Amino acid sequence: MNTELCSQIDPMDYINLLNKRYATKAMNGKVAPQEKIDNILEAIRLAPTSSGLQPFEVFVITDTEVKSKIKEVAWNQSQVTDCSHLFVFAAWDNYTADRINYMFDLTNEIRGFKNEGWENYRQQLLSNYPQKDPEQNYEHAARQTYIALMSAITQATAEGLDSTPMEGFDSSALDGILSLEEKGLKSTLLLPIGYRDADNDWLVNLVKVRKPIKELVNYI
Repeated sequence: MNTELCSQIDPMDYINLLNKRYATKAMNGKVAPQEKIDNILEAIRLAPTSSGLQPFEVFVITDTEVKSKIKEVAWNQSQVTDCSHLFVFAAWDNYTADRINYMFDLTNEIRGFKNEGWENYRQQLLSNYPQKDPEQNYEHAARQTYIALMSAITQATAEGLDSTPMEGFDSSALDGILSLEEKGLKSTLLLPIGYRDADNDWLVNLVKVRKPIKELVNYI
């Protein structure tokens, strides 16, 4: 993004989106246009990740039967089945040489050249991650999905859609439903996206509550 374009963006637009969004507790089953879903997925794709590795995949669930199975392992939360599209974030179960090399090779292909510093960084990661405990690597990869989740939530609001970030589910059971283990993935987050059912959502009209800045931020 060039500086001229940046100067045209109102920073308050993002703040307004954050103020507008809330964790929707009831959805009405209305189907969102695919264009809006595509924009949310693009926001996820563009989200920052450690070393640019994007160590996760996103599964978009619209199949009614699959949604019902997931609802059973997600504390029977109604948004799972009443949403338009259910996003499942799944992190790499480990950092491998193949996965790391793929992203570095892709970067070289897209940019059209090799950079010595970039190649040195590749070797640094290859000598680091694959030697670590797989669970430690998974936990690092899982944290990247939370960054992408925030991009998805904010873009959904910009598209006029509602969403509900969820950690309340049996990840092992969900992994089984989607056959994630054989893909080298583990589920981390659910994000139902759709339209609020305002008449049945107890949270819809409540004031957003957050700590005051003076209790949250420390200047040193």
